[in-house]
Order: sequence, then structure tokens, then C-alpha cells
Amino acid sequence: MRLGAGTFAACCVVIEVLGVALFLRGFFPTPVRSSSRTEHQAEPPAPEPAAGGSSNWTKLPPPLFRKVVIMLIDGLRDDFVFGSKGVKFMPYTTYLVEKGASHSFVAEAKLPTVTMPRIKALMTGSLPGFIDVVRNLNSPALLEDNVITQAKAAGKRIIFYGDETWVKLFPRHFVEYDGTTSFFVSDYTEVDDNVTRHLDKVLKRGDWDVLILHYLGLDHIGHVSGPSSPLIGHKLREMDSILMKIHTSLLSEERETLVPNLLVLCGDHGMSETGGHGASSVEELNTALILISSAFERKPGDIRRPKHVQQTDLAATLAIGLGLPIPGNSVGSLLFPTVEGRPVREQLRFLHLNAVQLSKLLQENVPSYTKEPGFEQFKMSERLHGNWIRLYLEENNSEVLFNLGAKVRRQYLDALRTLSLSLSRQVAQYDIYSMLVGTVMVLENPAHPKARWSELDVLILLGTMGHVLSLGASSFIEEEHQTWYFLINTLCLALCHEVYRNCFLRDDCEPQQCSHVEEGFVSTAPALQDRSIHCNMLEPHGVSEDPTSLDTLRGCEKWMVLASPWVILTCCRLLRSLNQTGVQWAHRPDLGHWLTSSDHKAALSLLAALSLIVIFALVQRRCSLTSKVAMALGLLGVYCYRAAIGNVLFPWQQDSKDISKGVIEARFVHVFVLGILFTGTKDLLKSQVIAADFTIKTVGLWEIYSGLVLLAALLFRPHNLPVLVFSLFIQTIMTKFIWKPLRHDAAEITIMHYWFGQAFFYFQGNSNNIATVDVSAGFVGLDTYMEVPAMFLTAFATFAGPVLWASHLVSFLSSETSSGSALGHACFCYALICSFPVSAYIILVTSLRYHLFIWSVFSPKLLYEGMHILITAAICAFFTAMDQTNTKS
Repeated sequence: MRLGAGTFAACCVVIEVLGVALFLRGFFPTPVRSSSRTEHQAEPPAPEPAAGGSSNWTKLPPPLFRKVVIMLIDGLRDDFVFGSKGVKFMPYTTYLVEKGASHSFVAEAKLPTVTMPRIKALMTGSLPGFIDVVRNLNSPALLEDNVITQAKAAGKRIIFYGDETWVKLFPRHFVEYDGTTSFFVSDYTEVDDNVTRHLDKVLKRGDWDVLILHYLGLDHIGHVSGPSSPLIGHKLREMDSILMKIHTSLLSEERETLVPNLLVLCGDHGMSETGGHGASSVEELNTALILISSAFERKPGDIRRPKHVQQTDLAATLAIGLGLPIPGNSVGSLLFPTVEGRPVREQLRFLHLNAVQLSKLLQENVPSYTKEPGFEQFKMSERLHGNWIRLYLEENNSEVLFNLGAKVRRQYLDALRTLSLSLSRQVAQYDIYSMLVGTVMVLENPAHPKARWSELDVLILLGTMGHVLSLGASSFIEEEHQTWYFLINTLCLALCHEVYRNCFLRDDCEPQQCSHVEEGFVSTAPALQDRSIHCNMLEPHGVSEDPTSLDTLRGCEKWMVLASPWVILTCCRLLRSLNQTGVQWAHRPDLGHWLTSSDHKAALSLLAALSLIVIFALVQRRCSLTSKVAMALGLLGVYCYRAAIGNVLFPWQQDSKDISKGVIEARFVHVFVLGILFTGTKDLLKSQVIAADFTIKTVGLWEIYSGLVLLAALLFRPHNLPVLVFSLFIQTIMTKFIWKPLRHDAAEITIMHYWFGQAFFYFQGNSNNIATVDVSAGFVGLDTYMEVPAMFLTAFATFAGPVLWASHLVSFLSSETSSGSALGHACFCYALICSFPVSAYIILVTSLRYHLFIWSVFSPKLLYEGMHILITAAICAFFTAMDQTNTKS
């Protein structure tokens, strides 16, 4: 049986999806781990070093603190506490940092800067794998050694309130808990009230040892409104009052027990300037970490500035503070200021336990560990420590003992620092076999060369190859939007040259023009000759009755053809000014920042209203009357939703004080989206049964496309609505004045759609940085967290540009061809143009797997490519379905 081009391409895409999945399995394995300790067994602690005699300290030191409270504020970047915002909105915390009994740190998180991996890092001291950015959506139970498991095994009673990720990671570890979903980012009030409502009751009780509070409101505000939102200050003030309540309660309890407690204020990750997180900017990596205890007494004039440490250092510090073994996979080192008030022997004991744990982890993961500088420093420290113990046991209290103790302490700290750095570099061991098999599967995608090439074909080939080669450099990945902007600008200039040549040099170019029509995958000319059958389906006013050349164009229409490439260039230039993206210039002000500031809400409201009107004008022209009414009401609902949540204003509205979550308004729009999609799907399926002509068989495609446009309008932020407007406008211009008059073949039209789809991905403000994903779009219309709808809406909002351009491609080819063969060839071409960059990028990533930026730049891009290939598979499946329908007819 002979497969059609679309079916064959879909099969190739399926193979490619499997290959990419297998490659990702090998590329994102489990990081370095210790095999010497599991959840169910623990090694006895290393004995105290002794030189020439036996030590009398072979057990773990007793706990330093009676109770520990961990107050984790999601998204608490360092300048929220130590900067001007902290001084203004967190006065009690600022007092503790500057004058109170506390130690302050700027804790640097590692990639990926999302919640679940960061909780793992805080509790295990290890470096989670980058694949945890995906597991963050549904966290599995944490089986590796961690502080929570050690505390439970030691009989400590742990209470937790907050982000339910903890409950998933540590099932059956808490004697009492109340989890709240972390993904419903529209809620920044109740999600914290559900934590605080337990405080008064719990703080009065004495039946617990560890209390963990994970507040989500600050992070949710960042996702919705950004770090400059006025809501940030209100939330910081609320957190400050809660910290004061907890600290006051702990101090009151200490007066009765005379045993110090510990209060830990920390963040899991920071927040980018756009409010997201997940990538490697300084704002996302640096978090606040404050340890508060009466044991950290401060003398008058003692100025303690925040020191820079690693986030993984907290696990070892908590273990020491609770009298527990340090987690076996921890690459962190003890925060020494927390024990510097203890006797010297205890200090050295703590440092020795930490050094022994790190050295064992090094031995298990580095074959040549004896040559590592950190291991040599550790052995030297241990020998000096043994000498100090011998002098101490001889009750030698001379200055020699004091000086030797200081030297041993310095030696241990240097060894810990070097060991931790060496282990941090051993991020992961690659599964080369899976990577190679996956690469081979991806590279088996077919090629379909053209017999003859036009100038435009050569440009497309060179542009695609140039883009692929650019992915070998980290800077080009960070600034990939520049590549696509350059390519579509060059494409517009090439189209301009083609238009001018056909209009003014037609006599010389006539033979080339005719051959150009006949060659390639398939020509749309036969369909265009029969345009009288269905001309009204695409445009109310056609270019000409027989658009096989530019001869019939006269007057205004001819000038529009000549001007269209320049109009598209102008639109693209305006869009570049709307959203700064990438890494190097993302911080620079743009039109989007100006529009979203509170001072220009009236201008944003006017722009949003005009954009919605233009969207209706551009989309409704091919819709049925029912769909037109639904589209109009849906777009009105979009504006009402944005007004309800305070993004825009109605003309009669003076301010946005009466804001809500907009659930009712958003669901109102969702009803019309589903209605339009249902109507289009019903008409499409009905036409497959009763229609014989292929053109009639495609009735309903435009309704499906318009439904997707309405959904995009709902999910886009108001300042991004012009992106949707220009996308529709450029599609209209190119349909009427480029593709039909110049008679481009299906392959060229497909690749142009792909290029513009990629460019509009970046026009939205997206980048290869995970932090630019607008998570709030996944909760438009939801009043609780539902995983599948939230994931779908987030993915659609992120990849709306490529999806809408691909949908338009199906609609265009279906309405402009008298047979479905063009769809099959378009499917093949689309699969090929998508698979080529993915295949090449997999090879590049494999060769660059030890590159300095493999986790901060190359890996996020790999995840984007994996998502893109899934979307490509869905698109090609739709192409194939249409192709099969035509084949059967």
C-alpha cells in the first residue's frame, strides 16, 4: 500500500518524538548520588580523629536548638529583604538583620530555579537534575537521604503548612499538615491565609520539634503582576508581621526552657524582572536566607553583612542544628557562623563530620579522588585535628592549643569549600547509549530534494542552515529572536525583489516565472484557476479573476502588491519595540513596560479595545453568522475579564480598586471559544460525509482557526494583543498580495508560515529562558488547580504564534487548492523543516555536554525543542487527517 506524503511525514514525526524522548532520557539522568546511605539505613558517625590515642567522642553531638521553624517564602529574592523594599516593607526583619541575634546570607540557588528542585536542594543539600523542571508539575516521593527523613527517623515531630509539593515529596513524614496547590497563581491571598490560620494554635502547643511554613503569595504576585507591582509591598509587610509573631512566640518559650530555638527565613528561588523564574539571571538565583536565634548573640557595634553562600549549605546546617547525620548526597558545607559561639572542640567536631561526608561522596563519584585538592586538604585537616585532640586530652590549655585550633578550623573550612566545589561540578553522568540511539532515530527523517531551485528556495535553505549552525553558540541561543527577526526581514526583502521583478521585468523573467509555477512539491496554480468556485471563502474582494500572473492587477491592487513587503517589514519593526526578550537586553525598557505601568492604564485600555476591534474585523470575514456573533461577544468578554482583574479600565471607571479574579468573565469567553470550535468541527466532520468536492470538504476550518484566535486573545496580556493583531494582519496581506499573485508553491508557503510562526513566538516576549513562560495564563477561568487544563492553556499561550500560523496554513491551503495533495506535501515539508533543527541541535548538545553553559543555556533550549516537536506532531496529525480524507474521496 502506498502511503501519502502526509501519512509518511506523520510517521516520521512519531519516530522523531520517540527519538527525542530517548535522547532526553539519556541527557537528563540522575545527578551524583551516594550509595552508602538510603532512606532505611544510616551509617554510624565517624569518630573524632585521634593521634596516638583513642578519642572519647564517637557519637553525634547533641542538638543545638530545641525547636526549628522554617519559614519559606516562595520567590523571596535577596533584594526584597536586604534592599530598599526590605527597609520599607519589612521593618522587623530589617531590625533583626542589622541589630538582632541573627546571621544573614545571600543564598545562591542553582538551575533549575523552580520550586520542587529547590526544596530538594534545601533538604538534601544535593544538586537536583535539570529534568526536575518537568517533574515539578507532579512531584514524586523523594527517596534520597534528606533532613526531613532523618528527623522523622530520630523521633522528631514535624508539622507542615503550605505548598503541597512538600506533602508529595515527603509522604507520611508529617504528624500534621495542610497542603495548598502551588500552581494556581491567580490566588495570592487565600493560599497564604490557609497557612497563617494555623499559627496561633500551633505556636501555643509544645508537641512539635520542626515547623515548616511555605508561603506562595509573593511568587504568585510576581507571576501575575511582576516584581514592581504595588502588591509586592503589601505581601512583604504581611510576611514581616508573621515573622514577628513567630519570633516573639519562640522567645517567650525560651524564657521557660532556657534552650535556644532556631527560626529560618528563606526563599526557594528569586524572581526575574518580568516576575517569572526558572532560568539563571541574578534576580532568579539569589535568595534571602536569615538564621535567627538567641544563640547568635550580637555585641554592640557588631556589624554582620549578608555573606554569599550556596543554597545547598542549609541542609548540613539544619542537620547539625537538630543533632542529625548530614544527608549523604549533600554537596553543601556547614554555615560556620551558626556554631562559632560553641567551644572549639565542638566546632572542629562539626566541621570534621561535614568533611567526612563530603569526602565519601567524592570517593563514590570521582575515580581519581585522591588527586583532588579538596581530598588532600581534608586529610591534612584530619591529621592536624588529631594532634589538637591529643593536646586537648592532655589538658593542655596553652596558647599553642588555641593557635593550633584556629589553624585546624581554617584548614577544615578551606577543605569544605574545595570539596563542595569539586562535587558541584560533577552535576550528572550522561547515558551515552540512550543519547546515541535517540540521535540515530531522529536523523532517520527523510529528505525530499527539489529538482530545480528558485532564488527564494536558496534563501530558505541558507536561512534554515544558518539558524541551525547558530545554535552551537550559547549567545545565539540566548538571543535567538535576533536570528528569526533577521530571517523574516531578509525574506521580506527577497519577496520585494520578486514582486518588483515580476511587475517591471516580467518580459525577461517570464520563462523563469512559468517554470517556478510548475516545479516544486505542488503548485497552487490549478487551484487558483478554479478560484471562481470559492473566491468568496478567502476574501470579499479578490486580487483578480485569474491570478496566474500579475498582468491582471491594475491601479490600487498593483500598488498594494508592491507595498506589501514594506508594510510587513514595518509591522515587524513595531513588534520588536513591544517586548524586549532574550538575555542581554531583556532589562531594557520597552513599549510593553510603558504600557503595563500603572500611570498608563488608560493608554493600555484604549490599545486593548482597538486591538480587539481589529481582531474581529480581520477574523470575521470568513465566519458564519453564528460564529461572528460568538466572536464579537467573546472579544467583549475578553475586555471584561481584563477589566475585572484590573489590567484595563472601562470608560466610566476611574480606577481599578474593585478587582476580582475574573473567573466568571473568563468562563464566559471559554464558552464562546468552545462553541466556535464545536461549530467548526461539526461542519468539518459533516462535510466529510456529504461533500464530494474537496473545497466544500474543508468547510469549518476557518471557524476552528477563529476559535483559537479568540482563545489566544483571552490568554494574552493586554499589551500583547497588538502581537495578535499584526499576526492576523500579516497573514491577510501575504494571502492577498504575496502568495496568490506570485503563485508560490506549497513548500515555500509552508516554510514561510513556519518562519513567521517562530518569529511571533519571540514577538510575544518569549525566549529560550524558562522564566519567560507566562504561568498565569494557565489559570485564566480556573478557581482551583486542575492539572490538564492548566498545562494546556500554558502551553497554548506560550506557543500561540507557531500554532496560529500552522493553523492558518491548513486553512489557506485547503481554501486555495482543488485537491488535498497540497496538504500532504505541506505536512511533509513542515515535518522536515521542524526535524532538521531538532536533529542538528541534538548533535550539538551531545558534543557540548560538558560546556560551561550546558545547564543554563543549552538544556532549557532542549526542553523547548522537545515541546516544539510535540506540537509539530499534533499539527502533522491534523494535516494527515485532512490528507487521508482527500485520498479516500
